[in-house]
Amino acid sequence: MKTVKVRNTVIGEGIPKICVPVFEKTKEEILSEAGQIAGLKPDIVEFRADRFERCHDFDSLEDVLTELRTVLGEIPLLFTLRTLAEGGDADIGDDDYTDINIKACKSGTIDMVDAEALRGADIAPIIEAAHSLGVKIVASHHDFEKTPEKDVIIEQFRKMQETGADILKIAVMPQSNKDVSSLLAAAEEMVTEYAECPVVAISMGELGTVSRLAGEAVGSAITFGAASNKSAPGQIGIEELREGLKDFHEELVAETSGSRKEQ
Repeated sequence: MKTVKVRNTVIGEGIPKICVPVFEKTKEEILSEAGQIAGLKPDIVEFRADRFERCHDFDSLEDVLTELRTVLGEIPLLFTLRTLAEGGDADIGDDDYTDINIKACKSGTIDMVDAEALRGADIAPIIEAAHSLGVKIVASHHDFEKTPEKDVIIEQFRKMQETGADILKIAVMPQSNKDVSSLLAAAEEMVTEYAECPVVAISMGELGTVSRLAGEAVGSAITFGAASNKSAPGQIGIEELREGLKDFHEELVAETSGSRKEQ
């Protein structure tokens, strides 16, 4: 499986990388939040453009992106325009969705762009534009209602991989602990059997908290934390998340070392 390098961050190896969303409505709030987040030194910052009050006006978006790039310095920036169909705030048609994402890639400010791969819209133009400009694609799918069966999740991952995306992300809502186990089992099988690029698997809500901390065990490459505002249910504060990931990594290494000695 290939890793993905974005600026100085390598995604797909070691401890899952921490991504923190900027989830505010006004330019002033966005830049203020971004400044606070940058001080916490996450691995990636996600700009949830759909939350921005003028997200349909690309001139306004580009103005924000330009200043965000300055505020974040060398922290990789992920651009996400989350639609209503996938739990976001952007009430937008497919043509405008494609147009805004391509313009974001062309702005020279972003490192990655989120493309909703299973919503039914053709994301090929976004992928082609992004790759021609050196921008990485995170193919994503979100289900805020349920967790599909393990085999369905694996099929979804494989379908997204066929698009040529650089990173594959699925986030689902569990109704039971079994749902969380199904999501983690699907991620592990995808990583060990089929993945050609990094995989991200998130079980949302309080039930799914373990997926944000223990993703390394199944090969999940990115986890999402929060600064002040949460962009999805179940997100953990960045400092708590960082400490939890470190503790889990140490336990995982100790268990692996112990198993080798027993052999």
